[in-house]
Amino acid sequence: MRFTKLQATGNDFLLVEAQAVRRDWAKLSRAMCGRRFGVGGDGLILLLPSKTADFRMRMFNPDGSEAEVCGNGLRCLARYVTSAGLADARRRLTIQTPAGIRTAVPRDRGKRFQVEMGRPGLRPGDLPVAVAAKKAPILDHRVDVAGRRLDLTFVSMGNPHAVSFVTDVGEFPLRDIGPGVEHHRLFPRRVNFEIARVLSRGEIQVRVWERGAGETLSCGTGACAVAVAAILHGYADSPVDIKLPGGTLTVRWDGKGSVYLTGPAELVFTGEWPGGHMSEER
Repeated sequence: MRFTKLQATGNDFLLVEAQAVRRDWAKLSRAMCGRRFGVGGDGLILLLPSKTADFRMRMFNPDGSEAEVCGNGLRCLARYVTSAGLADARRRLTIQTPAGIRTAVPRDRGKRFQVEMGRPGLRPGDLPVAVAAKKAPILDHRVDVAGRRLDLTFVSMGNPHAVSFVTDVGEFPLRDIGPGVEHHRLFPRRVNFEIARVLSRGEIQVRVWERGAGETLSCGTGACAVAVAAILHGYADSPVDIKLPGGTLTVRWDGKGSVYLTGPAELVFTGEWPGGHMSEER
């Protein structure tokens, strides 16, 4: 089975044209994404045909769980189809995801893409999160995790996010605290967790603990969630640069409509994974 590895600000993915391949994708993602015995990646992307959009995308995390949507993954898929000649690198693409249809517009001759990520969900049921709040958005909801008190702001970008603004991103014990937030009883479907430090009204430093993947160098939907949370708090203006360990992403949001995410995506290499026509499709 042929695959292509891509990365977007250090968030790396393995992409498979899956329409002609039948596999147990959850099991395959666990195997391929392993960084010791597999290829290594933050997720497995399936490129599929769509009846309602130009392409359909599914994305599996390294633990085998399926994500609703992935901002960096969308840009990687867009880079792949334009580089492979499956789509015109000069026009807008539509991509079907479990969270709905997203669009990608090439920039800089297809090296960067602006992705329309849809409107953020700010109600408890949008994530979901088990709080009794009657009004949205929910800002600075206090939670104790592993002996640390956190003030969390909840944002859905089609997938769930909890954002905490802190004074020191670099020293924050994310690997200790991240699993406790991800699996907290407040989140029946688990959650992505971002810690953020506002550097200016146009720049925010961020680290991310991704649901099903752990700490990653970047997260597109996480960058969007942080930008939305910062604008809701009055900490930042649009556009805002989100500075992640793997690079910088730019997010635009007018406070009402869709969130727009812009950043690079690059091809890394192609390869062959053995046993391409085994097992059942999921």
